[in-house]
Amino acid sequence: MGRIARSFALFGASWRVLRSRKELAVFPVLAGFAGLLVAAVFLGSGYWISHTEIAEHSRLTPASYVMLGLFYLAAAFVTVFFNAALISQADVALRGDDPRVADGLAAAGRRWLPLLGWSAVTATVSLILRQIERRLDFIGYFISGLIGAAWSLVTYLVLPVMMIEDAGVRHGAKRSAQLFKRTWGEQAVGEAGIWVIGFLVSLAGFAVIVGAGLLLGGTITIFVAIGISLVWGFLVSIVCTTLSGIYQTALYRYAADGVVPEAFGKVDFEGAFAGR
Repeated sequence: MGRIARSFALFGASWRVLRSRKELAVFPVLAGFAGLLVAAVFLGSGYWISHTEIAEHSRLTPASYVMLGLFYLAAAFVTVFFNAALISQADVALRGDDPRVADGLAAAGRRWLPLLGWSAVTATVSLILRQIERRLDFIGYFISGLIGAAWSLVTYLVLPVMMIEDAGVRHGAKRSAQLFKRTWGEQAVGEAGIWVIGFLVSLAGFAVIVGAGLLLGGTITIFVAIGISLVWGFLVSIVCTTLSGIYQTALYRYAADGVVPEAFGKVDFEGAFAGR
């Protein structure tokens, strides 16, 4: 099975799990609302603190920079927390039991301190990569891209390890690196496949909806079509995020236990993640 065909197979297996366990998609939705709330609180507060300084001198006060730093951490924590909750219930679903949103939130809540620690790590790495891009221009983008890709691969299974093995930040990162070394690192095949397919679906929907609006004519119709296309893109993003969590959990089970979850039984995991 080639990589493209395998990507579609992994996407299809993850989709079948989501189709039978639709409640898993609630976690990305909650993450989206929580992210908007975090942005409103911290960015709004940062602007309110510095609005006079911004109007008179076009700069932020030190207190606003503190709020921006807290925003980075809080935004990272929202992403990590709800992904962890999703993974905990994706594992339940892959074991054939019934996942529950409340159970996922409770599981992540019990691990909030290690998850906060991992959020601080990811936010710090993100800021460092941004500084590399800003300071080194084009070369910085290239270096940042390479480091970011390597970081993503090595830490890809940190959250499953932290949630399923009840590990802390240090052990989670170390364990994820060990699991990565046991494979050829081709977990990117499934992850990239999910988001590429999602992008194509989103793009196709956007083209059809906006195209229909242009054909019907009228300014209001076009704006309505654009609004619907944005909602479509949001829905596709929710689905892809959920599929990614399901796939990530299935990969962890295979890498850690050597067991292919039943839902992925028809996928050539051994071909996709051949051991060294």
